Amino acid sequence: MTHILVVEDEAKIARVLQLELEFEGYGITTVSAGYDALEIMRDETFDLILLDIMLPEMSGLDILKRYRKHNQTTPVIMLTAKDTVEDKVTGLDSGAQDYVTKPFQIEELLARIRAHLRSTEVKDDGDWLNFPPLHLNVSTRDVIRANRTIELTPKEFDLLVLFLRHPRQVLSREQILNAVWGYDFVGDTNVVDVYVRYLRKKVDHEDESPLIHTVRGVGYVLKDPYETT
Repeated sequence: MTHILVVEDEAKIARVLQLELEFEGYGITTVSAGYDALEIMRDETFDLILLDIMLPEMSGLDILKRYRKHNQTTPVIMLTAKDTVEDKVTGLDSGAQDYVTKPFQIEELLARIRAHLRSTEVKDDGDWLNFPPLHLNVSTRDVIRANRTIELTPKEFDLLVLFLRHPRQVLSREQILNAVWGYDFVGDTNVVDVYVRYLRKKVDHEDESPLIHTVRGVGYVLKDPYETT
């Protein structure tokens, strides 16, 4: 069973989270104070942590900074009423994977939890590039999304490899052109837009969450739609 730690001092919110997450089939542990959170995070293993920022004894940011000294991999989603860009940047720079502001819709929080849990399910074995639910084998050239096999042309494959090797990084059209077509390419830079469109049609079906996103005026990025930027 997937085990989630909820660190939240508002009793009503903590109870709602516990009930909703248990209904989804997760095992839940809840704590409400800073030092208790640090102790249990040191003594037990969790698959994901929901961490409030405003806590008694110690802030969630201080807890996260201490936790990251010995655990760099467990996904942490910050929960807070603070919604300024500066607050979000501070939380992400402290080691959080995501940031959810109160009040939040439980459906969105559950979707973000699922997305971050998926990202920890598959380990690279040297040949696979993984951005769950998308997986690519550089040796066999197999491309799989969930249980669906994707057939790509050589250039589409090279383009997807570039995205998978730079997840969550915005790539300009010039960077993509140089990496996939080469510095000596002679032609219209619109070729990047054309091939990204081809790739999207194959990777992102209409009934699937889009993974390849346009950053207007800059280029493209591979990221989960529920991840903050």
